[in-house]
Amino acid sequence: MSTPAERYAAFRELQSGNGPALTSFRGLYDFELDEFQLDACQALEAGDGVLVAAPTGSGKTVVGEFAVHLALAQGRKCFYTTPIKALSNQKYNDLVRRYGAARVGLLTGDNSVNGEAPIVVMTTEVLRNMLYAGSHTLTGLAYVVMDEVHYLADRFRGAVWEEVIIHLPEAVRVVALSATVSNAEEFGEWLGTVRGDTTVIVDEHRPVPLWQHMMVGNRLYDLFVNEGDDTLRINPSLMRITRDESRLAQRGRRGYGRPRAPQSNRSDVIEKLDAEGLLPSITFIFSRAGCDAAVMQCLYAGLRLTTEQERHEIRQIVDERTAHLPDEDLAVLGYLEWRDCLERGLAAHHAGMLPAFKEVVEELFTKGLVKAVFATETLALGINMPARSVVIEKLDKWNGETHADLTPGEYTQLTGRAGRRGIDVEGHAVVVWQAGTDPLSVAGLAGTRTYPLRSSFQPSYNMAVNLVGQVGRERARTLLEDSFAQFQADRAVVGIARQLRKAEQALEGYAEAMTCHLGDFQEYAGLRRRLSDRESELARQRGAARRAQAVQSLEVLKPGDVIRVPGGRRAGIAVVLDPGTDGRGEGPSPLVLTIGKQVKRLSAADFPVPVEPVEKIRIPKGFNPRSPKERANLVSTVHAKLGDRDLGGPVRARDHAAEDDEILRLRRELRQHPCHGCDEREDHARWAERYHKLLRDAESLRRRVEGRSHVIARTFDKVCGVLEQLGYLEGETVTQEGRRLAKLYTELDLLTAECLRSGVWEGLGPAELAACVSALVYESRQSDDLRSPKIPGGAARDALVEMVRLFGELEGIEQDHGLSFVREPDLGFAWAAFRWARGHSLDAVLTDCDLAAGDFVRWVKQLLDLLGQLKDTAPKGGTVGAAAGRAVEAMRRGVVAYSSVG
Repeated sequence: MSTPAERYAAFRELQSGNGPALTSFRGLYDFELDEFQLDACQALEAGDGVLVAAPTGSGKTVVGEFAVHLALAQGRKCFYTTPIKALSNQKYNDLVRRYGAARVGLLTGDNSVNGEAPIVVMTTEVLRNMLYAGSHTLTGLAYVVMDEVHYLADRFRGAVWEEVIIHLPEAVRVVALSATVSNAEEFGEWLGTVRGDTTVIVDEHRPVPLWQHMMVGNRLYDLFVNEGDDTLRINPSLMRITRDESRLAQRGRRGYGRPRAPQSNRSDVIEKLDAEGLLPSITFIFSRAGCDAAVMQCLYAGLRLTTEQERHEIRQIVDERTAHLPDEDLAVLGYLEWRDCLERGLAAHHAGMLPAFKEVVEELFTKGLVKAVFATETLALGINMPARSVVIEKLDKWNGETHADLTPGEYTQLTGRAGRRGIDVEGHAVVVWQAGTDPLSVAGLAGTRTYPLRSSFQPSYNMAVNLVGQVGRERARTLLEDSFAQFQADRAVVGIARQLRKAEQALEGYAEAMTCHLGDFQEYAGLRRRLSDRESELARQRGAARRAQAVQSLEVLKPGDVIRVPGGRRAGIAVVLDPGTDGRGEGPSPLVLTIGKQVKRLSAADFPVPVEPVEKIRIPKGFNPRSPKERANLVSTVHAKLGDRDLGGPVRARDHAAEDDEILRLRRELRQHPCHGCDEREDHARWAERYHKLLRDAESLRRRVEGRSHVIARTFDKVCGVLEQLGYLEGETVTQEGRRLAKLYTELDLLTAECLRSGVWEGLGPAELAACVSALVYESRQSDDLRSPKIPGGAARDALVEMVRLFGELEGIEQDHGLSFVREPDLGFAWAAFRWARGHSLDAVLTDCDLAAGDFVRWVKQLLDLLGQLKDTAPKGGTVGAAAGRAVEAMRRGVVAYSSVG
């Protein structure tokens, strides 16, 4: 029998809402869970799904780990999904440490470890593929954790999150973990409609307070100061110093004085942070070359942030983690210089680095051995690398098309890394001042903590054949209408429809106000409108004709022609010095000397009507228009030539409206209409004008409603139209070719299927096939690079040419159906893929292809993924499947074969 104390404790636990699973789970942690974590865990244990929106570093992953704990306690399965492989690897290692390798699996495309374990970490794409394939691994699945679920806004991969959420079995509970977004309730409401009961928990409180600073020169200023009544305002000292620095920088640029260097030296910034006790730091630089250059600047400045003991520990870890990499590859990758920087506590972190090198940097930084990391924004995607301070060098970045300002959401995501829970009392965000950086702009970014989540969902060809094959076309259409994209479109339609209803009600009132007892005033107003439209149309035509005639008249002017400038500031008599017809395509722009002795450059805009010379004079040879005396002499010559002649006023244009049959007819009908004689005609007309304007607005609103209603389903119908035309669908039936397309998970799914069907790759060797398939996964970072890429010759070249031809055919078919999904194959990686598959060294391949090592490895891994799919889906009896298998074996070597897990 239990003691009174035990019974009281059980009663308190019951009152708190904690079930037995949550009670045992709390015992796994050496800290008390926050209120939002407890609320989410209680909702999960009660059987609800949850959406947790909280800042970076707040500990929302604890909720995901509770789902894992619940699944194990119930003897069920939990899948933990992440947007990127690096996050999956990191989470796998975390869970293995807690639950042991026997109970945790990993599926990322690169790695397949213990896939039937009760806990499996995977990328979201892997789960989507399982759902479409009806994988037996889904048996016993109770929970799916979707980490970084705000990634569904990503325009390239975001649709996968919605596919998973929509298609998961009904009994599975979804645990969605998101950054703070301003429309979390809207997203949670959608989750509730497609997944059942979902508790939305929003927590905007940062567990570690964040202080905002700006660094000007070598001084650190607080961005905000406290007024004393807990209200914050921008630091007046900072405003004053940045204003002074901007003036000095401006003076320097204009040549009035020595220019001031507006941006702090990177090594000086790190030294200042070190002196202020603000290391470790992450400095975000929005270019890979900038990150590498920053490390080199600190190296050449002699910066060393580590002790002898730390350097020894760094050497041990680096040597151990890179022992598997061939020495010749390490030499190519600048290994010794990289290790030297690490030993000084300095590192870069970006997608161009070898994955093994990035993982070493992450490990050393997490252990506090590397003190200063210079990173691109990809580090902000969720990798667990918190710092004491975050430095942002610029408030704009290249987005692939233009230099765009950072959004408040991006700023929040970057600075969210500052402040390590359980280590730091506070985090620090530092913006480095440079000319043009306004503290008010920084304050605007820092003060707006959230951003809205916008769906990027749209149906794909692979999605369409999978859905039609599983549930039929009509049910598939209904399922797609459940997407968050359609949910948001419907929400927008509600507001637009409300505006439309108000406009329609107002139209009824306007119609009543313009009622005339003599006749149909709407008919009369229509006549007036048609007359006005016809007069405007004629005026436009006349204006265009006059402008064309004016340009023609200017084109035949000669030096010495005396002309009348008809109107504007330059009206009056002038003599042409230079006709200005140099053929630059901008129209004639004559240089003239006015009767007021001023030299002016005119344009066609100065001549609303054609111009004709009124006289001709000879311009002296060597005439200098800058000489006042010569100008005065030439004006005297003009006066003498013209004498007292009356040149008349500007030419008046004829009134063509009086001669237009349509206008004459409409004017006659107006005069004969009963309403023309109404005493209140003009009052009625004003109401009629309001009615007509509001009617146009209402029609625009109606078009917007129609455009947003069923937009996803309409796109799905177009996709199915393309698939039917090409023979992948026959009504409700998925053909054999369609079933092959259903197994191809790649952006260019339809083009890949067409290449298989047409036999374009038959007979190719492994290296040639790798070169061709690379064109379907690779995308050049420089989209405007006009250089022709180097490609293999022979059969591979012929196949690549045929692939581009197939793309052209598909593009035309898509255009006929109102779609634009397919993109042209990118041949920029074909030569590198060909050489790597042929066994060439990393040094030789990288030298030839102008790619960073990390990019090379990433593209090869994506290529291996698609080759693996082709190995399994290529038509039986052909050569492609076997060639794809041999290509995979040939390319999975050296730095490509490396994996941090398994």
